[in-house]
Amino acid sequence: MAVQWSRSGLDLHLQTSTGEGLRAGLEVALRDAVRSGRLPPGTRLPSSRTLASDLGVSRGTVTQALDQLVAEGYLESKPRSGLRVAPQPAPPVETPRPSHATLPAVPGIDLRSGFPDLAVFPRRQWLAATRHILRTAPNTAFGYRDRSGAVELRQALAEYLGRARGVAAAPAHIVVCAGYAHALRLVCQVLRHHAGAGSVIVFEDPTEPDYPELVEQLGHRARRLPVDDDGLIVDRLTDESAVVVTPAHQYPLGVTLSPARRVELVSWARRSGGFIVEDDYDGEFRYDRRPVGALQGMASDRVIYVGTTSKTIAPGLRLAWLVLPGGLVTPLQEATRWDESYVNVIDQLVLTRLIQTGELDRHIRHCRTRYRRRRDLLGQAVTERLPYARLSGIAAGLHAVLQLPDQAGSEASLLGHLERRGVHVEGLSPFYHQRQNAPPAIVIGYATPAEHTFRHALGTLVDALRERMPTAPG
Repeated sequence: MAVQWSRSGLDLHLQTSTGEGLRAGLEVALRDAVRSGRLPPGTRLPSSRTLASDLGVSRGTVTQALDQLVAEGYLESKPRSGLRVAPQPAPPVETPRPSHATLPAVPGIDLRSGFPDLAVFPRRQWLAATRHILRTAPNTAFGYRDRSGAVELRQALAEYLGRARGVAAAPAHIVVCAGYAHALRLVCQVLRHHAGAGSVIVFEDPTEPDYPELVEQLGHRARRLPVDDDGLIVDRLTDESAVVVTPAHQYPLGVTLSPARRVELVSWARRSGGFIVEDDYDGEFRYDRRPVGALQGMASDRVIYVGTTSKTIAPGLRLAWLVLPGGLVTPLQEATRWDESYVNVIDQLVLTRLIQTGELDRHIRHCRTRYRRRRDLLGQAVTERLPYARLSGIAAGLHAVLQLPDQAGSEASLLGHLERRGVHVEGLSPFYHQRQNAPPAIVIGYATPAEHTFRHALGTLVDALRERMPTAPG
């Protein structure tokens, strides 16, 4: 293979095969460069004289090759404009099923779950903390850091989690992760070390479907167990390696794991040797009483605690953390040995500063007041205007499940009706392993709309639902 570089004003890398003949090799190289996008539409090519000189071939050979590509539509020739790459048809795009964590933006009113109000991102506080870090941090702060995360952040998290969530955490047991999915991936690697490949990890049913899929891609087996009004039905656990639960506010149903079930779950873990993975995704946001403390405080030796800033600040930060039982610290350090999903050290130190100055607590209190008001307005609207529907679960978090009568129709037709009215919510069925097990319900995320538009968004949703439920169900 002969590799040539153009020495003209345009650096043109062409890889030609001498076995194909000079002209044919040049045609293939240019055609491949256009097809692959290395030469995008509109790119002006060197003149045939320059290209011939640079490639060490005759001008006639170059001209014949270029004429052939013009005839095939790869190049176009315009007077006084020279040769340019012609517009190419766009390749077919396969649209993957969107992950719940990366739902694309939609027109109209977005009431899908899983997102905080991004308008309240603490820009001023984040900027001030960033300036402080860049002004005061030593040069060594920007070098290679501990794979477990900046020690400053782990110390701050240990204090904050103990104070705000009742988590028993030493800095050495905390690992900073690049989001919840990264944290779960690390847990799967540790469980492979602890229990071997193919071990069973239990998830609640319903749950976010991406995560059971993730653990199966990582070589484990995912199993679902049902949830009732008291949370996960624990007595159906046997000898699985781990169970992933959302005890403070079950996602998406919104119930809490009852005190009796908490004791039962910890007893199962100690009896079986399994681990509890506690996803405390929105534990700070409880509106009818003080937030329930983390399950980890009951059994720090059996609970792997996972926290994140995705709901408290913003998902785009990709900041999460694991609090590990002592026996899993060394295996996890081995698991992160080749892991490159690091969190920007500046963002780690900025979050540290927000915790240390109390700005994180103030931000969460502000958000809690804001979201509680929206949850109250939603509950009031359902009571007054949708008498045959009801909100399930506790007053907490950033979403609620609205149980509907059969009169509302099928989930697909209801969602289509709402979308035609400009309102986007989620049906409950995709969260169930067997969709037919889902009761008629929609999941409403009330944190996303801007503050000044929330009443309008809520009114539009309720009006559209009333069109499907004009009378009492038979």
